Amino acid sequence: MNDKTHQHIHLCRWGSDDQLGAANYITPEKRVAAMHSVRQGKTFDLSRDIKIGVPNIKRIQPQYAMSMWINAEHGLRAQKNTSFTNECGSNIEHINMTLHTGTHIDALGHITIGDRMYNNRRTRNTLGNGGLRELGAEKIPALITRGVCIDASDLDGGDYLEAGRVITREEIKALLARQNTTLTAGDILLIRTGWGKFFAKDNDKYLAGEPGIGEDAAEWIIAQQVSAIGSDNMAVEVLPAENPKKDMPVHQQALVEAGVYLIENLNLDELCAAQVHTFCFLLLPVKFKGATGCPVRPTAVI
Repeated sequence: MNDKTHQHIHLCRWGSDDQLGAANYITPEKRVAAMHSVRQGKTFDLSRDIKIGVPNIKRIQPQYAMSMWINAEHGLRAQKNTSFTNECGSNIEHINMTLHTGTHIDALGHITIGDRMYNNRRTRNTLGNGGLRELGAEKIPALITRGVCIDASDLDGGDYLEAGRVITREEIKALLARQNTTLTAGDILLIRTGWGKFFAKDNDKYLAGEPGIGEDAAEWIIAQQVSAIGSDNMAVEVLPAENPKKDMPVHQQALVEAGVYLIENLNLDELCAAQVHTFCFLLLPVKFKGATGCPVRPTAVI
């Protein structure tokens, strides 16, 4: 790690015990303002179905699978040997998956820079065979704040950007200006690239690379004190990375250096088609203790 990286990791404005990261920007007043912005009561589901055939990065992620653990037929047969008379059947499933399946949020403990994690924690003290001792998904608070969505899919004249296409700092600024929107502390920025059209339809293409923000754009977005960044792709950031010698540098910038959450595999099509630029954003993570991420169903309310 270079000196600049060391400096970023050591500095945390919320104290050495902090595990919330940039969610600290979401104050009670920020939540109230977001909820008061709702006028119509209309909701937009920003998630995708978790189902057989969703994309998974084979070298690091198991394939999603679901089967029935018990079904009503078996249960009713077993119930014949009991005193119950109301024939109550039960259906319960068994699931095999990583918690980075489908639309999900990355916990702050998901990524490291060497042996360092968010707020100067070290892997040897934070990681265990049973998961994260700190910075796990259970530490992600309810995210209720102002959401801002920009549509970058038409930057090159088509309906989606190609894999490897870097969305720059200046393009992010221009897209915000185009819709007369500014970022404020605690906001969550969502970026549509159009890449989501290949999710669970052409997984080989979806996983081979993706358009997204580069390090320079990420630096600017983080400087606006956002609490999270989300996109309709697998990693938020451009893949392959601009620097071929770096792996997931924006993840390191956001999660490790700044405590900014990343929300991936979003469905932003309906929201952008309705030309909704700002909204009340709701995301309630499931408290999987020690997990490095969590499937979510984020919602925009206007």
